[in-house]
Amino acid sequence: MSKFFIRETKSKQNARTGGKYRGNQKLIKLKGKKRKKENEDISLNSIKKGGKKVALDVEDIPSDDEESELECKKKDAATSSEDDEETEQEKRLRLAKKYLEEIEKEEQDRGETEEIDKDVISHRLKQDALEQAGVLQRKVADKLETINLDDLRVLRGHQLPVTCLVISPDSQHVYTGSKDCSLIKWNIITGKKVKVISGGRKGTDDRHVGHTAHVLCLAISSDTKFLASGCQNKIIHIWNPETMELIHTFKGHRDAVSGLTFRKGSHQLFSGSRDRSVKVWNLDEMAYVETLFGHQDGITAIDSLTRERAITSGGRDSTIRIWKIVEESQLVFQGHSASVDCVQLINEQHFVSGTDDGTLSLWGVLKKKPLTSVQVAHGHATDNQLPFWICSVASLQNTDIVASGSHDGEVRIWKCEEDFRNLTLLCTVPIVSCFYNPLSLIHYTCVILI
Repeated sequence: MSKFFIRETKSKQNARTGGKYRGNQKLIKLKGKKRKKENEDISLNSIKKGGKKVALDVEDIPSDDEESELECKKKDAATSSEDDEETEQEKRLRLAKKYLEEIEKEEQDRGETEEIDKDVISHRLKQDALEQAGVLQRKVADKLETINLDDLRVLRGHQLPVTCLVISPDSQHVYTGSKDCSLIKWNIITGKKVKVISGGRKGTDDRHVGHTAHVLCLAISSDTKFLASGCQNKIIHIWNPETMELIHTFKGHRDAVSGLTFRKGSHQLFSGSRDRSVKVWNLDEMAYVETLFGHQDGITAIDSLTRERAITSGGRDSTIRIWKIVEESQLVFQGHSASVDCVQLINEQHFVSGTDDGTLSLWGVLKKKPLTSVQVAHGHATDNQLPFWICSVASLQNTDIVASGSHDGEVRIWKCEEDFRNLTLLCTVPIVSCFYNPLSLIHYTCVILI
């Protein structure tokens, strides 16, 4: 169809009704410069009859193509308005269906079969919900096999005692720091060094790439994008874990940096120091965020999980504090009577701590006193009958297994009983003449660097 709809004139209607058609009718003349183009369109649509042109009245009416175009636009607008008007419940339902599809795909890949047991998906959903709520406790302690000392691998490379370690999220590498001011990246499978960042001499901070004082703490982000290291010189270095290249350096603490931890699933870094403060850093922007105060003594350990909060132990002030960043508040736990030297989260609701009087304690965030404690967990020294103090603790997150280390030369693996109401000793890993500063658990494997 043409761009214009053509309507018959009165003269043509008269011709059909028997009236005589006047062939000498003249074309309609349109006056003015603005009507010139319209006159050309009309002349193109004029009809020849009997060798003479017949002028027709023309109306500017949209064609079928234009009408269909308008209808499509209206439909699109209606669809977009429906999307905008999606309720919160509909959005949740849509996201839930998408999440179920992802789980089914993962289970198919894992089972290599097209048939998926609904009980498996139900169990997986329950586990995820408990983990988000912070109360998940996988029962794995009873599956723990007896540790064979012949399978124990000792990684040696530092010139002075190892002070800290961290394992990559993919369990392929372990990073260690030492009193010799160096950092070493190890391959867990082969036990070989991948990269060594040597320590520098005191006073060469401006020239040396690395630390020039005792490295006291390490942390790695959950996406393996950043590795953070803190030292006695009040400095925090940020590294690329893959290449071990220095990315950035943070300064701000007034004393040695004693603890570092990343919030899981983010690039938010928490640092604890002997200056009794906790600092928050944003590594996406490489910027300082804020400082938190509350401890009355130097901070000895720090840890965090998914929630925007951190847990710290305050040494001789005998307190453990949970810092709620969003709420701008803190929870104070005062169940210990000795110096709290180490603490680590088991899940968002429970944590484990160790003190210099040999006490190993399990806590719940809703109670200010321990749920259970084991006094003199590593026994007494034979010469002076003083208890071996707990210098390191570790947990296999969201499970019922924790570990403790002491200067008695033993690592002890413990089982958290139902509702974290009791601790039961599972096994002991004896290593003569060793002092366990760092200790870490991952994939049911105890990693010890000496």
